[in-house]
Amino acid sequence: MAQVEATTERVIAADAEAVFDALADYSSTRQKVLPEHFSEYEVREGGDGEGTLVHWKLQATSKRVRDCLLEVSEPTDGELVEKDRNSSMVTTWRVTPAGEGKSRVVVTTVWNGAGGIGGFFERTFAPKGLARIYDALLANLAAQTEK
Repeated sequence: MAQVEATTERVIAADAEAVFDALADYSSTRQKVLPEHFSEYEVREGGDGEGTLVHWKLQATSKRVRDCLLEVSEPTDGELVEKDRNSSMVTTWRVTPAGEGKSRVVVTTVWNGAGGIGGFFERTFAPKGLARIYDALLANLAAQTEK
């Protein structure tokens, strides 16, 4: 079982603090910026950053749907970590200043991939598919936070 990793980033024309606050707002903003690949969104505990427990289904392909129950932590300033209780998947969001009134958002998801030929295809195609999904999410986040 090899680890699979997908990373996407975007510079957003908004303050890093405002972008981070929008990402950490699971009770309102986060649901608004999720693309159509996400369904059955539900905040089960908390709703603002650290201590939040959130559920959604992520439809990566027409046949591949992950049922995610994510525990949210904030290990350092500007960083959100979502650990899936239902799998090995961990998504880390990092928001840093990128010049006057701009921020850089980097999202990285890692999980233990399958073995064999299925694992080969997963390692080859899943990162690209997930990158497209997160690119859409980041575009929606930019539209929500840019002035």
